[in-house]
Formats: sequence, C-alpha cells, structure tokens
Amino acid sequence: MLELRPNCECCDANLPPASDAARICTFEHTFCADCADLRFGETCPDCGGGLVARPIRPEGQLHRYPASLRRVYRGQRPAWVQPERPSGWA
Repeated sequence: MLELRPNCECCDANLPPASDAARICTFEHTFCADCADLRFGETCPDCGGGLVARPIRPEGQLHRYPASLRRVYRGQRPAWVQPERPSGWA
C-alpha cells in the first residue's frame, strides 16, 4: 500500500492525500508536479525511474488506511543525469 507521503522531497511543498500535483516513482520517492516536470523532466533524481501522478486514495478509505505523516525532505538538488555508456555499448 502506498504511504502517500505528505510533501515534495525537493522543495518541501505540501502534498495532501487528494493532491493531483503529487508525482511518485516505483520506490515512492515523492515530488510536486513543478519539481517533477521542470527540474527533473519526469525522471526521479534518486533512482532514475519515471515520475507519474500519484493515485488518490478515496476519502472514505483514509480513516482505515491513513496517509503517512512522515516528511522526507532532501533539499534542492540537481536533476538526475543518466551516465554515458562507453562507446561500443548497445
């Protein structure tokens, strides 16, 4: 089950459970739409995976399965850059 982290790991913007601005990767690194799109080009700076819209948990399920209160903030950082492959690699 997704944690639904409450903030952007880059700029610390609030991302409530119903936010349509939340973006996550498969490791659930969480970013706001502005950081995901403008800073990172929809690529996670931590793992290199794609950043997609985070699903919204139905409000009726939040009581039984609450969103996380744990804030993860790693500060402003440069975008993830894929390492170049040595010449001759496919």
